[in-house]
This record gives sequence, C-alpha cells and structure tokens, in this order.
Amino acid sequence: MAAAGRLELVVVRHGVTQWNRERRYQGQRDIPLLLPEALPGLDRLREALEEQTFDAVHCSDLTRCRQTLAHVVEGRERAWPTHFDARLRELDFGDYEGRTYDELKSQPFYRAWIDSEGQQPPPGGESTAELRQRLDDWFADLVNGCSPHGHHRALVVCHGGVIRELRRRFEGIGFWEGGVVQAEGRRFTFTHDGERWKCSSSSAVPAPASAAS
Repeated sequence: MAAAGRLELVVVRHGVTQWNRERRYQGQRDIPLLLPEALPGLDRLREALEEQTFDAVHCSDLTRCRQTLAHVVEGRERAWPTHFDARLRELDFGDYEGRTYDELKSQPFYRAWIDSEGQQPPPGGESTAELRQRLDDWFADLVNGCSPHGHHRALVVCHGGVIRELRRRFEGIGFWEGGVVQAEGRRFTFTHDGERWKCSSSSAVPAPASAAS
C-alpha cells in the first residue's frame, strides 16, 4: 500500500504597517510595511524559516505581503515557484477601511457586523462567506497540484483575516478567535486519507520560546 501523502502549509501574516499601529482596518488598501519598525518581527520570522525548504510559495499580491516575502526569503528568491494571488487578499472591509474601532463602535451596522462574525458584510465590503469561497478556490487549486502519496510543503504569506478563516476551517474555532499578530502565523499539517486532505495538526509560527528551547 502506498504511503499516505503529507502536506504542510506554513501560513504567515505580513509585517506591521502604520495602519496596524493606528488600529485602522486595512482590508484591500495597498498599505506598505512600516519600516524600520517592522524589521524585528520580520527578522524573527526569517530566522524561524531559514532552515525550511518549500515546494512552492503563495503570496497575496498586496505590497505589504510582497515586502514581507522578500525579506523572509532574501537570498532564496529563486529557489521555489512563487505565485502572487489576489485570492489571498485580506477581507474587503468596504466603508470601514481606514477607520478605527473607536470611530465605528457606536454605529449599529458595525456592531451587527461584529456580532455576525463577518457573515453580514460591511457596507460596500465583503462577507466572510465571500472570503471563504475565494480561499476554497485557492486551496482546491493548491491541493490539486499535490500527489496524495507525496510530501509537500508550501509557504503562504497573507493577511490576518485570511489566517482567521483558515483557523476557523481547520481548527474549528470562531472567526474572531483566530487572530495572529504581524509576522507570525500557523503551520497546518494535512494527511491524505485516500479521498481528501485532512488537517491533522496546527501549531504557532514562529514556535513559542518555550517550545523552541
């Protein structure tokens, strides 16, 4: 019997931006990294991944993710096929982009959006169901290129909302519970059960200091 396939997805959030510092919703606004303030987190992430090799790299096409990827794989840019994909963009926050929680918290539509875990789209924006659909399409394309009997590892550079949705799907937690800070993420491990890829474990990237020691 052929060995079961194994797939690792190392999914990381971009580094810190000025709008992150100001706690503004960025969404699909093309905000660059805040430099040099982003460098300590990016350096830590690069160190955590420097011994890793990948079969492919998938990255949101927005500037902050491109910059994060360039720093993390510096010197290894040509080592693996790299795909820049708009399906990995942050949730489109519509009219909330550029606004802060304090500016929005008294608005009934905003409270309804929060309470619905994003199922109700923000004005002019995208629902979590729409985010889910484009990530489903992306993931289906990714696994279609993986042998059910092979071992594969991919690096994915994306956004906080994308990671929240992946954690909701693969870890079974609430959408708002799945946040990660900038320049950190999750390692999802999948095995193929003969019919589909099933997530068997998830862990923090970089590993917590206690786990790494």
